[in-house]
Amino acid sequence: MKKCVVRLVFLMILLFPGLMLAAESPKFILLSSTIGPIDSGIVATLEDAFEKETGIRVRHVGAGTGAALNLATKGQIDLVMAHAKSLEEKFIADGFGTERIPLMYNDFVIVGPADDPAAIKGEKSATAALKKIMDKKAKFISRGDKSGTHVAEMVLWEKACIQPKGAWYVVYEKGSEGNVATLKYTNAQSAYTVIDRATYLSLKDSIKLAILVEGDEALLNFISLIPVNPVKFPKVNHQDTIKFVQWLTSPQKGQLIIRDFGKDKYGAPLFFPNSVEWQRTLKPN
Repeated sequence: MKKCVVRLVFLMILLFPGLMLAAESPKFILLSSTIGPIDSGIVATLEDAFEKETGIRVRHVGAGTGAALNLATKGQIDLVMAHAKSLEEKFIADGFGTERIPLMYNDFVIVGPADDPAAIKGEKSATAALKKIMDKKAKFISRGDKSGTHVAEMVLWEKACIQPKGAWYVVYEKGSEGNVATLKYTNAQSAYTVIDRATYLSLKDSIKLAILVEGDEALLNFISLIPVNPVKFPKVNHQDTIKFVQWLTSPQKGQLIIRDFGKDKYGAPLFFPNSVEWQRTLKPN
C-alpha cells in the first residue's frame, strides 16, 4: 500500500511541479531519499514509528542521491536522505539545504561470481581488487546514474588511478531503478559490482553472487539528512522536519531503531547509528 502512495506522490510532483504537498498540511513531511534505505525497509519503519509517536505523517519518494537532491531543488521536498558527500556539500553550498546531519552508516562490498575469475576474494584493499578486475577484463556492472552508490564506486576507481572503460565495464541502462535492480542484473551477467551490504543481504538467498571484498575503510557508506532551506523555500514544513530530524538522531528513539534494524531477520544489523548525539553516548564520561 505504501509503495502505491509513494508512486502517486511522485507522479503528482512530476505532473504538477507547482504543487506544494508538504505545505498543504502542517502535519505532513515529504522526504526525498536515496533508494537503498527504502529498499531495505528502514525508511518506512522509521516513518511509521515517528508517526505513531507524534501524529506527524512522513512520506517518501525514492531516487538515486543525485536525483533525490535535484528533486529537492524545486522546493517541493522538506528533507533529503543521501549518501554522497560531494553532492550533498554542493547542494548546501548552492543554498538548497541547511546542513549535513549524520544519521547512520553501513558499508559497501564488492561482490562477484563464486568462481571469481579476477581472483579478488579476500583482498583487503578495494582499489587493489578493482585493479585486478580491470587487468583480467572481468565484467563489471556500474549503476552509472550519479547515485550515491555510483559516486562511491567512481571514488574507488579514482583512488585506484583507473578510468574504467572497455567492453568489460558495463553501465547498466536501468541503474536508476536502484541497487536491487543493479544487483539482480549483475547476478544475471555473472559479473562484479560495488553494492551496499544491506541490498546484498536482502537478496543473497535468490542470487549466486558472493561477497568477495569487504572491510576496507574506503567502503564505508555514510548516510546523512539535509533539511531543505526554509529561507530559500518558505513554504517547506521546516518546523515538523526539525522535529523528525531530532527524533531520528535521538539515542533513545530513531537511533535505537537503526541499531536493531535487521537483527531479527539477518542476525546482524543492516545499518549502524551515527548521529552526533549517539556518538556522545559511546564516549566514556
